[in-house]
Amino acid sequence: DNGYDTAFFGKNHNTPVWENGPMGPFDHCTTDKGFDYFYGFNAPYADQFHPDLIENCNPVRPPDQPGYILDRDLSDHLIHWLRVQHTVRPDHPFFAYYASGATHSPHMAPRDWIERFKGRFDQGWDRLREETLARQKAAGIVPANTVLTPRPPELPAWDSLSPEMKRVYARMMEVYAGFIAHADHHIGRVLDHLEATGDLDNTVVVFVSDNGTSGEGGPNGTYNQLGHYISDKPDDIADELAHIDDLGGFRSSGHYPWGWALAGNTPFQRWKRYTFEGGVRDPFILTAPGIT
Repeated sequence: DNGYDTAFFGKNHNTPVWENGPMGPFDHCTTDKGFDYFYGFNAPYADQFHPDLIENCNPVRPPDQPGYILDRDLSDHLIHWLRVQHTVRPDHPFFAYYASGATHSPHMAPRDWIERFKGRFDQGWDRLREETLARQKAAGIVPANTVLTPRPPELPAWDSLSPEMKRVYARMMEVYAGFIAHADHHIGRVLDHLEATGDLDNTVVVFVSDNGTSGEGGPNGTYNQLGHYISDKPDDIADELAHIDDLGGFRSSGHYPWGWALAGNTPFQRWKRYTFEGGVRDPFILTAPGIT
């Protein structure tokens, strides 16, 4: 006992999937690696509507509630744990690790969150890179003389795409934006709870991503990443268009195309799975008592 109460919520990609059964073995469980409590999933990704959940070392069913979604569930469990910890052992410091499944594939979010971004990406990935860089310069995130890296030769200009491609690809980015905004909302609920209990001003909060945005959706994106992985062939645009209304919901397992991954890593090169800075440069935010 080091005096800290510790808990882990969300994505644990350390325990082998084949060890997730009720009979173990349990020597790779999160609770065997230093955490007092775990609630989340042992996998690279999770279905946001029907996740395979683990509590400590045991498989459990998601709560039976209308409109279930994973990020809300993770935040609910973390807030409950913080309440218990604050009540039972207020003299103990805590370490809580919250690893949302967002925005790893599959890209999924409640429909109303996706609709908030309707039309927001119709300008395409080339223009979005320019707009993003301008905001970064204005905020002082990058030097004023920063220039965009060239668009990779295998990535088409947005203006060269057909109207059908633009419609599908813009919708895929709306899904992604809804996904990350929804996750941000539920992270915010945790911070609001800490503020309400008076603990936020005495808590170090660290936000970090594990990689740059991802190009796993391929050149055309995908509404069914499982088929995409098996065949290793780009999705057919006509097939994607037929499933456009399924994107982001439980009938899809989607990911956006390379162009949005490049835009998400502005101003760097490429995306995850490359050693260029777009693949390995990650956002890092820290706030702590006495730091503004």
